[in-house]
Amino acid sequence: MHRGVRMSTEKMSRDKAKRPKQVAALKYVPEEDQSPRIVALGSGEIAERILEKAKENNVPVYENAGLAETLNTLSLGDEIPAELYEVIAEILVFVSTIDRGYGDKYGKYK
Repeated sequence: MHRGVRMSTEKMSRDKAKRPKQVAALKYVPEEDQSPRIVALGSGEIAERILEKAKENNVPVYENAGLAETLNTLSLGDEIPAELYEVIAEILVFVSTIDRGYGDKYGKYK
């Protein structure tokens, strides 16, 4: 599995003002990486463009507000820190389920 996953969030501050949407794109190639790597980060308009590209390329989007915010404190190319492995494992299961469904539909896993 080496598909990217986009995560998005939209949060409201205490005064109800809108904060920009944040996204992070991850890539994981088990043969090359110890853990997923950050391949794109963005907020606001850049986040929207990242999400558009994900949609255009049929990349699954996993929404987790807190995780997107946390990942946006890291840098491009960073591997995911061990403290986030549990939630990242949930994302990998999400993507695996989508990949399996695609394979079942198109005969890739039979």
